[in-house]
Amino acid sequence: MNYLRKKFYEYYLKADIEAPYRIERREFAFLFFNESTMKRHISFKNKEWLLRYLKTSIPAHVYYSSAYYNNPSAGTMREKKWMGADLIFDLDADHLPNANKLRYEESLERIKEELKKLLSFLIDDFGFDEKSISIYFSGGRGYHCHVHDKKILNLGNQERREIVDYIMARGLDYSHVIVERSIYSKTYTKTIEITPSSPGWRGRIARGIISFLEEVKSMEREEAIQLLKSFDGIGDTIAQDIYDGLDDRRMELIREGKIDQMAAIKRLLKPLIKELAVKLHSSTDEPVTADIKRLIRLPGSLHGKTGFRVTRVNLNNLEDFNPLEEAVVFGEEMVKIDVKKPFKIKLKGNDFALKEGVVKVPEYVAVFALARNMANIF
Repeated sequence: MNYLRKKFYEYYLKADIEAPYRIERREFAFLFFNESTMKRHISFKNKEWLLRYLKTSIPAHVYYSSAYYNNPSAGTMREKKWMGADLIFDLDADHLPNANKLRYEESLERIKEELKKLLSFLIDDFGFDEKSISIYFSGGRGYHCHVHDKKILNLGNQERREIVDYIMARGLDYSHVIVERSIYSKTYTKTIEITPSSPGWRGRIARGIISFLEEVKSMEREEAIQLLKSFDGIGDTIAQDIYDGLDDRRMELIREGKIDQMAAIKRLLKPLIKELAVKLHSSTDEPVTADIKRLIRLPGSLHGKTGFRVTRVNLNNLEDFNPLEEAVVFGEEMVKIDVKKPFKIKLKGNDFALKEGVVKVPEYVAVFALARNMANIF
């Protein structure tokens, strides 16, 4: 038994895995060490049967279906007889802009911000109860969000895709978000109104504009001007006019939804709204969410390419949750490994910068390095 498989065996001998709701209606699938073919169409009567299988088979990866089936162990989808499915979102740091330039720890922080945005959509816009939402660190480079709610149980692929379209602002008509009105005060003038208290994207963009202008006002002049000039069509003169014009009275009007107090600010709106739409959308993996027969990692299981646990995250503790501490399950015993590829990682609050060659590291670092194929056991 190789070292990595031995460590997984030791974990599963003692682990109390969280069983999915209605486990007997779920399909399970497994990938094993040194194998490329997934073993699937497996079902378990209860949690005890699942735990017994994990202890005896020692898989590298464990998955279960988001769907409920009448006969989950059947070999074809038709024979399984689909009964409904949870709504699943898979947020992966690989989808972030310039993901390949981010350190692992940094990418996990960035994808957590996307998760926060997603939760805001689900709770504020779609009205899901927090109790129906479960969050898990994937064990790899992101988070999984599960929605268990009778209202979405029987939604098909198209309906689920429309949820993703909304979250990603796909097809959003900005003319319905930013409303231009004519007002008369000696002469006719046009005013642009936003409504920060409105539901949906209208309120989101309004609050985003207000928040951005408040940020600009709070910055040092030169720093703020450089930020403003980063937007298309905003040169030095306009940037200075915007910053100098954001006095307390004007900010009060902007917070009330009257944002076109200056011609310079009007020039900023279009590029700013475009930027906000990118920043406010949530980078969820659309195929996962739209798929009514998707397989997702089992909470409590180990990720075969990191050795980290798929770990539940309390919604109230999301801000403080650190996967590189809380999802690390192996111990401090020192182990010799032969590093094939230099790497840096911060685990359990400790920084490691490993160069090629033989080195002693804590067990939890050894497992990570072996799982990532960056080292061999020595």
